[in-house]
Amino acid sequence: MTDSTTRQDFLFELGTEELPPKALKTLSDALENEVVSGIKELFGKQADAVFSETTVNSYAAPRRLALLISNLADEVPGSTFMMQGPPARIAYDEQGNPSKALEGFARKCGTTVDSLQEIDGKMSFSQSVPAKAIADELPAIIEAALGKLPIPKRMRWGASRTEFVRPVKWVVMLLGDQVIECDILGLKAGRNTRGHRFHYNHEITLSQANEYLENLESVGHVIADFEERREKIRAQVEAEGATINGVAQIDEALLDEVTALNEWPVALTGRFDERFLDVPSEALISSMKEHQKYFHVTDSNGKLMPFFITIANIESTDPAQVIAGNEKVIRPRLADAAFFFNTDKKRTLESRIEDLKSIVFQKELGTLHDKAIRVAALAKHIAEQLGQDQDKAERAAMLAKTDLMTDMVYEFTDLQGLMGYHYALHDGEDEGVALAQNEQYMPRFAGDELPQSEPGIAVALADRLDTLTGLFGINQPPTGSKDPFALRRASLGVLRIIVERQLNLDLQDLIQVAVNNYAVLPAKDGLVARITDFMLERFRAWYDDEGIAVEVYLAVHALRPTRPLEFNQRVQAVSHFRTLEEAAALAAANKRVSNILSKQEGSIANSVSESLLQEDAEKALAKAVAEKSTQLKPLIALGDFKAVLEQLAELRPVVDTFFDEVMVMADDEAIRNNRLALLSQLRNLFLGVADISALS
Repeated sequence: MTDSTTRQDFLFELGTEELPPKALKTLSDALENEVVSGIKELFGKQADAVFSETTVNSYAAPRRLALLISNLADEVPGSTFMMQGPPARIAYDEQGNPSKALEGFARKCGTTVDSLQEIDGKMSFSQSVPAKAIADELPAIIEAALGKLPIPKRMRWGASRTEFVRPVKWVVMLLGDQVIECDILGLKAGRNTRGHRFHYNHEITLSQANEYLENLESVGHVIADFEERREKIRAQVEAEGATINGVAQIDEALLDEVTALNEWPVALTGRFDERFLDVPSEALISSMKEHQKYFHVTDSNGKLMPFFITIANIESTDPAQVIAGNEKVIRPRLADAAFFFNTDKKRTLESRIEDLKSIVFQKELGTLHDKAIRVAALAKHIAEQLGQDQDKAERAAMLAKTDLMTDMVYEFTDLQGLMGYHYALHDGEDEGVALAQNEQYMPRFAGDELPQSEPGIAVALADRLDTLTGLFGINQPPTGSKDPFALRRASLGVLRIIVERQLNLDLQDLIQVAVNNYAVLPAKDGLVARITDFMLERFRAWYDDEGIAVEVYLAVHALRPTRPLEFNQRVQAVSHFRTLEEAAALAAANKRVSNILSKQEGSIANSVSESLLQEDAEKALAKAVAEKSTQLKPLIALGDFKAVLEQLAELRPVVDTFFDEVMVMADDEAIRNNRLALLSQLRNLFLGVADISALS
């Protein structure tokens, strides 16, 4: 771009009926990305220079999507491009007629042979592209961007065949102080935006693109900037909580949603009857959040207070009336929650076990009742392996899905598990059994807390392993990026629980028990190995997130230890070993040994004969290997793999000397085989932890 380039502010605003609140920010971000990409494509190689002096801001409110690009070049500079064709010497025949190659090149260029010229021995075509006004190109870029927005289902309105996520009401397209004349989604672009639906339901005429934010807010009572509105709501909600000596609890997803619902947010505090506090707080919070988009308030001890904070989309002259209206609406909602809670308590969870027979878990894997029996058997086995109370684990598993049959969970599905915990306590169940009702779903997402109670751990593991086994057993494993049953997440959950809770459990053993619990599985052959391999492969992403090199994972995975706790201990040990000075040389030596041994035909002896040791270097290595073998046994028994590798790092000098001074493949067969046996012993010492050659 040249210094003489003229720059203008570009404004695009699309006015609509209320946009889907949960999709608003996504739509806004996508519009910005698509428009900027379109403009950059237009400028080609000059795009970076164009945008080096440009500021891009996107705006999103309930009834509008807008984009303001400040200081945008108002012209796409002209350019010349040249295409080279066949060599000039073959362009014409002896009679001077153009060759087929030349005619084909002319057609490719969209021109005639007469327009071609010889440059540097080749027939060439040059074409000049004139400069273009950016105003002429922007409508097509906007139309293309709107067409690419992530809208699952578009709608039509009136007699128009135009489609968008919601009916479109107005379009603003300004470059500086000039309207860009065009039609967007069936409407003519202009300079008139609209204010707040209640505070200023009138048109606002914009003289310049850069007047947009100020005029909307000062005249129209609309805060168009999504981030500004969100932080204003956050500050208001926190202030409202403080006025009642409480702490407003701000759920970020709810904050985003109410930001997308309001153009002129005003926080107001309402109150509900204290009698509702007898209902589990989670149910009240869920009702306020999901149905009414209210923020709840807790006291300094984290206990729910009988207040709620709502966000009004209007600055009322009588806020008390607005508050009263909200209190009137929330009362029956909370009354419903109280009714469900009191009604559910009339039946024990145990009495609902039989009801699980009416719910199909998966058509080929039976009902929830069938699953409960399988999970209970596996949870009992896990408790036995861990030396825990088997009866509590089995009891917790049989009750685990019964709260799905309650009215409260039917109405508020996100409370499954939590309500099971409350109902189990009410029924007089053991506290561990009750805790397991909620802990069975932990961890729900990456970084979530893990189950703590013994029954909770057993059920959380058993439930996931049963699901993995069943779905792999009917040939429905994850494929590519598709994982409809979240089996990858389930696998990571199992690994996290076992590793972080320091549980000495064997995946193969647990999966085998899970397989045995099924009467019929079509894909039963090799099933245990397939599921085990799938789960161990999840460690790869785990360690990648931790910044551990993939070679470290591969070094351990080569041995396929099926106890996750031990797998992790080995990985941590190898990761530490890799930082030692001796690591690179020993990894290379292991690689060399591996290559030598892999080329041998027949078996290699297990023992080394001292009488066949010829060189001082091989005698020294044999002595060192024998000593280390004895020293390492107690460390391996303790699972102290870090100490094992630190001990093995001491072998570097004798290993280096051996390879410097000893010819492994000696002519004498007995000596050669003895040296191969020594190398095999050396390699096996390292294989007690990992295949260190993978680090080379």
